[in-house]
Amino acid sequence: MRQIPEKLINFSAYLNGNEYLGAADLTLPNLESMTETLSGAGIAGEVDSPTLGHFSSMTTTINWRTVDRSAIRLLGQKSHAIDFRGSHQLYNSATGEYRPSGIRVTMKVMSKTGTLGNFAPASPTETSNEFEVSYIKIFMDGQEVLELDKFNFIFRVEGTDYLAEVRQQLGM
Repeated sequence: MRQIPEKLINFSAYLNGNEYLGAADLTLPNLESMTETLSGAGIAGEVDSPTLGHFSSMTTTINWRTVDRSAIRLLGQKSHAIDFRGSHQLYNSATGEYRPSGIRVTMKVMSKTGTLGNFAPASPTETSNEFEVSYIKIFMDGQEVLELDKFNFIFRVEGTDYLAEVRQQLGM
């Protein structure tokens, strides 16, 4: 049975797991491995070699319709636990039917930038918050598929913890 992922039906945003944050759009972070360029004898050119479980700075942005109380609250200079729960639409090409598929993205973030936006009659203010992401965990249909925890040295993809041995060797 071939499932074709089509789109995100919708999502909701929460602070600390249960406080609804309001109507917003989200830009998820990029996961860019920290690399070192290898070259020398036995290598035909250069290779950018990723460092196990280490990633460059990750940012996420929430765009609000208006200057929202949630946007102000998230400016607090502390770690915030934000949770995004969505539903993807999948198409079954064999049966011709659609089905929803759950996705949940949990992040621990720290405020970097708060853009209050613009005031214009009958227009959204285009308010936004940009955050540094220190932790991200993704579930698809209830199964953990990704966890990156920079402060606790965890990088797990579909059950494989790429830093487990490193933590052990470092006495963590």
